[in-house]
Amino acid sequence: MSNILKVSSDDIIYYIKLACQIPGVLEAIATQKIIADAADKAGVEITTEELQQAADNLRLANRLLKAEDTWAWLEKHHLSLDELEEIAKINLLSSKLANHLFADKIEPFFYAHQRNYSGAVTYEVVLDDEDLALELFYALQEGEISFQEIARQYIQHPEIRRAGGYQGIRRRVDFRPEVAAAVFAATPPQILKPIMTPKGVHIIAVEEIIKPELDENLRMQIMGDFFTNWLQQQIATIEVVAHLPENSNSLIPQNLLKPA
Repeated sequence: MSNILKVSSDDIIYYIKLACQIPGVLEAIATQKIIADAADKAGVEITTEELQQAADNLRLANRLLKAEDTWAWLEKHHLSLDELEEIAKINLLSSKLANHLFADKIEPFFYAHQRNYSGAVTYEVVLDDEDLALELFYALQEGEISFQEIARQYIQHPEIRRAGGYQGIRRRVDFRPEVAAAVFAATPPQILKPIMTPKGVHIIAVEEIIKPELDENLRMQIMGDFFTNWLQQQIATIEVVAHLPENSNSLIPQNLLKPA
């Protein structure tokens, strides 16, 4: 039979305090209150059907496909069914508030910053030696060696080496400025002349340039960025004071404006 260790709410608060997690917890609480207040002022409402769908989505996201899975998950996290519904409500309220505040700003923002959302499919090898990089670049130009051979020989990371230096689809903002300028000026397929950065000397093969498209995923990403920035601005204007139990030093003022 396993031993039972009883933990009180004061123990939990004290652990959070010693783990230096109080500021993060307070910011999360402040964020919820800001969202709830802003949604109320904006007249954002949630229907029963919307809440049910949000709860279903929450269960699906946590792979709670069966009733017993849901009950086990609730027990693990010390939650009730009502609290599960409250989590779904908070998520839905955040989504609807973000849509209310920023839905009409996404398209103009996208077209004003369309260049930043261009994508590039690239392969990359980073070397320490500029002379070696130039030697390999000219060997590539002459067809004396393939990019795959260079990747196999000079990339240390096993997974990236096996993928031939493949970097996936990356947007302009994912590259350093000097690299982005060369990549997005390329005419694929093209091997770029070695580029020096603080990370090393980059030999880059540009396979494809992808024209930006405002699909649903990008729309949600832009809205998420707007909403996150808005929340940070709201939090920066308030000071949160936490009243903790006496055995946890009773009062801890937390000014969320102060930098770490």
